[in-house]
Amino acid sequence: MSSATHRPSSTPLERDARNMTAREKRIAPGEIAIGVVIGRTSEFFDFFVYAIASCIVFPAHVFPYVDALTGTLYSFGIFALAFVTRPIGSLVFMTIDRIYGRGVKLTIALFLLGGSTAAIAFLPGYHSIGHWSALLLALFRAGQGVALGGTWDGLASLLSLNAPQGKRGWYAMMPQLGAPIALVVASGLFAFFLSTLSWTDFIGWGWRYPFFVAFAINVVALFARLRIVMTHEFERLFESRELQPSPVLPTIRADGRTIIVGAFAPLASFALFHMVTVFPLSWIALYTDQPLQRFLVIEMIGAAVGVLAIIVSGFVADMIGRRRLLGWSAVGIALFSVAAPLLLSGGDLGEVAFMVIGFMLLGLSFGQSSGVVASSFSSATRYTGSALTSDLAWLLGAGFAPLVALALSDSFGLAASGGYLLSGAVCTLVALFVNKELASKREA
Repeated sequence: MSSATHRPSSTPLERDARNMTAREKRIAPGEIAIGVVIGRTSEFFDFFVYAIASCIVFPAHVFPYVDALTGTLYSFGIFALAFVTRPIGSLVFMTIDRIYGRGVKLTIALFLLGGSTAAIAFLPGYHSIGHWSALLLALFRAGQGVALGGTWDGLASLLSLNAPQGKRGWYAMMPQLGAPIALVVASGLFAFFLSTLSWTDFIGWGWRYPFFVAFAINVVALFARLRIVMTHEFERLFESRELQPSPVLPTIRADGRTIIVGAFAPLASFALFHMVTVFPLSWIALYTDQPLQRFLVIEMIGAAVGVLAIIVSGFVADMIGRRRLLGWSAVGIALFSVAAPLLLSGGDLGEVAFMVIGFMLLGLSFGQSSGVVASSFSSATRYTGSALTSDLAWLLGAGFAPLVALALSDSFGLAASGGYLLSGAVCTLVALFVNKELASKREA
């Protein structure tokens, strides 16, 4: 008997789970949406906990031997590692998916994500172990990136495929709700510890608790997502090759242009994403005397506005189309790039206006930025192609954004950060135009 016969597989467990969890052997789009939102919230919570710590914890805990600006730039350099290693994770976990099953893949990926995040909570500082502190932080951050590459489960595609007629924009925005929800929770936790602890206690142990919370949320997300992945409906789409992981190199050869266009399409949204979340917090921490917990509360207010704007994007996209909404949002972001530096440096009211307007635009654009060109993939490559597109988009639009924006602003002033944001808007408009031209050629 061949060794393949005894190869570990999650297939029997998946079959049992389908029979136990699927309501009447089928799961509704609303239930898929809940699973998607929970999953995305857990991923973004890990993202924001690390991002906030990069601005206010790691410069003092890991890089105390350099000035605050240099320490923050070093922190942002390690921040980018997760986006660099994420495509590697996609390659590894796509193979695990094909051989051992989706249940095994998701379980390993989410425990790796939660474990890497929780490990950061135990990170000794520079004063304890010297430069090993930075090396361990880089290792754990890389682990987060590899894990994120494995958390791609096709649920967003499944949600889109199951959306009722005329509701594609409404269902497309639901996964994006996870980002502002996660920001509210992460900012709230850090604001609480900053306001109740002395700085010595906070930098000594208080900052570690949000990382423990991240692990707990990942466990909850794992069960929520497995419940959807183990349904008969997901199995049917998987077997019909709508959600079949295809080999990476053939997928790139077949749809490389679509992957690149899809990666550039959301750059305006991703650039703005960091301009209203990570970058302003670093600027406030470095160049003002304002209490950090105050600005974190402002971020929570902005994130709440972002939730409402994402919901509105669903209605608007179904009325005028997702591509058109993304195009007009990119124009709005381009205009905002001129005013953003003035608002951020404009005192209390200016900061609030910066966050509220920024999150309004972010909600409208980010709400429809996921998979805007996914329909251009063939059914055989949609699953892997969408995963690769997402990895490349986050790498190009998000990975180095805080590092570049802070470095430019320090060298040339806040206006340079506005120029960086403008470049993202231009990339989005060009990508949407190119995608429209490609679609016209296919229809001709």
